[in-house]
Amino acid sequence: MAKEIGVISTKKLAVNQKQFLLNAGFKVMDEDFISINPIPYEIDDANDILIFTSQNTVQNILKHKDKLILKPVLCVGDKTKQMLINHGFTVLNAQPEASELIKIIDDAYLDKSFTFFCGTSRLNTIPDFLKEKKLKHKIIEVYETIETPITIQSKMDSILFFSPSGVSSYVKDNSIIDEICFCIGNTTAKAVEKYSKNIVIANQPTVENVIIQCINYYKANS
Repeated sequence: MAKEIGVISTKKLAVNQKQFLLNAGFKVMDEDFISINPIPYEIDDANDILIFTSQNTVQNILKHKDKLILKPVLCVGDKTKQMLINHGFTVLNAQPEASELIKIIDDAYLDKSFTFFCGTSRLNTIPDFLKEKKLKHKIIEVYETIETPITIQSKMDSILFFSPSGVSSYVKDNSIIDEICFCIGNTTAKAVEKYSKNIVIANQPTVENVIIQCINYYKANS
């Protein structure tokens, strides 16, 4: 690369993730623009199938694992799937986006009932579908997302976004001008579209793939 590219990640990266960018010659800043706080909830009786859309949700139900472990699961994301499997859950199907998961429900599970575990700032893709299809379901919120805006003083070339909440938090104290915005998925990209058209979407919804897309973009355009 002709010049050092500045990258701001809107979540703290693991050491190896950050090193991947540093080894490629990038200048890297990483800050947590959101925090996840558990909230009180109760589980009386879960329905036929459990639904999870994030690792945060899985992490926040493990204290009730004994009540849930015998229930099969549908989920969003390979890492969510792997976390569930690691904790002994049976995953019937995993899809990269909620919009894909509801197609699976529509095709194969319309005779089932569902318990959807989520955060307070969830998208309504799954709840709206379950209501539309008149499927028995309950929604249990297990954490809240708190925006923690940080003012970025240095002009950077690109921004890594991992959730719509992260986008909302970033723009509270910062403007998106001409930076290239690398997004973990379509819902995050939709949140960025309000502020920029310079968007690259990861082809897998993982932190690592967002990083790879960033590196490959600048290799191709150097």
